[in-house]
Amino acid sequence: MKSISLYEDKNSVINMLAPMTKVIYIITALIVPFILSSRIISLAFIGISILILIIGKVLKKIVPIVGFSAIIVLSVIIIQGLFRAGNVTPLFSIGPAIFYKEGLLFALDIGINILNILLSFSVLVLTTKPSDLVEDFVRIGLSPRFGYVLISVFQIIPQMTETMATITDAQRSRGMETEGNLITRIRAFFPLISPVVMSSLVNTRERAIALEVRGFNSKEKKTFLNEEHKTRMDIVIRIILVFAIVISIIGKVIIWLR
Repeated sequence: MKSISLYEDKNSVINMLAPMTKVIYIITALIVPFILSSRIISLAFIGISILILIIGKVLKKIVPIVGFSAIIVLSVIIIQGLFRAGNVTPLFSIGPAIFYKEGLLFALDIGINILNILLSFSVLVLTTKPSDLVEDFVRIGLSPRFGYVLISVFQIIPQMTETMATITDAQRSRGMETEGNLITRIRAFFPLISPVVMSSLVNTRERAIALEVRGFNSKEKKTFLNEEHKTRMDIVIRIILVFAIVISIIGKVIIWLR
């Protein structure tokens, strides 16, 4: 059966790490730059995330994600560079539009933060089985209901993409034109919306029935088919990450006291 998640099993060292280790990495990658308010630290974590994705052999998978986010960042650059309150230093102009240094620096910080968030979450999503991630959360006390919602979030986009491709092939076999210029593609898109939505609702209902049959609402203590997976490398990495958070907090307190 075809997987309906973004996870890629490349049999790499990153795949073998425990899901909670990658969750702690995300927390560290987001908290440390926020505490220290440092652009350099954010860039450092971006570099680390790229290195991890290279080791995990999934760097190509983030290209569409980064490409989509680039459109958002570009709009932020234009808006902040032109209209941000506090813009006083003209940097360059394009025709009548004048871009200001303050707004562009602010937009740069936003773009770096967005890229840091995307890459750090990509480390988790692309190298971790959703079922393993949810199982680890349930082990530490997370509600199975919330775990089901979490795993559904990881699966909804790949599932809808797969459903869209199946329905598109079916419509094409019936003679519908789905390729060509922009107008043709728009006309082909609208007839696909209803089948995709209905298919998603049917899949949700079938999942709910399957969960009830398996005793999802049972009040008994949950057991796990797989044993908890934690290597010595996981322990070392977690210690380093927690140490980085503690050091950043101490450094921030020292700066405040000066």
